[in-house]
Amino acid sequence: MTDDDDGTEETAMNMTPRTLPAEAVPPADVAGAHPVRVHLVEPNPLVVSALGVCFAGDPRFELSASCESGAALLEAPRGSFDVAVVAWQTTDIGAAEILRAWRAAGRTEPVTVFSNTRDLGTVRQAVRLGAQGYCYQFDDPSVLFDTLHAVANGRICVPFIDVTAINDTPLASLTVRERELLDVLARGWTNQQIANRTGISENTVKYHLKNLYEKLGVRNRAMAVAIYSREVEG
Repeated sequence: MTDDDDGTEETAMNMTPRTLPAEAVPPADVAGAHPVRVHLVEPNPLVVSALGVCFAGDPRFELSASCESGAALLEAPRGSFDVAVVAWQTTDIGAAEILRAWRAAGRTEPVTVFSNTRDLGTVRQAVRLGAQGYCYQFDDPSVLFDTLHAVANGRICVPFIDVTAINDTPLASLTVRERELLDVLARGWTNQQIANRTGISENTVKYHLKNLYEKLGVRNRAMAVAIYSREVEG
């Protein structure tokens, strides 16, 4: 789970169960249309309970199923729901892994990530992996409902990010040689091993690593490898 920008983790404090007044509930797009069936994947029972009450108060939606694990969602029958709402971390796997498995299985049901972190890097990763929606647990419930309504109607709805730069990751500025260097770092190679394999001195390896760390904005090997692993998996 990723910390937000100020190093703290916000919680779904304003997910108090409540219903919207009748005049505030938007009507369905088409008279007599069936409500959007939502499959919720959320390990926190308090959040599940609160959302259940909120969904019950909005005729546009029906909470058709809920579970705590990503595996349960992946096993859900095709056509049994219209939109999946997935916590960034479930009881077994994270949303990133769910999205990769979703794409590999050829599933077409849209997925909205329901996260408790404001890290925009997480938003970018989710969108690159195919999430059609993304919203925060600590936002007003109406934000989630508006997001789901948009996603159910074939649109992408995420917090503001420059979609033209969605693939502008920290690795995008690296040269081919620098990416190769980062790859062997991720494999656990020492400076001496890199020097022996490339035919350069260990001091030269250290010089290249210093430049690499500066480009990535990190201080050490572990931080560089963490960025590389996240981007490769994403």
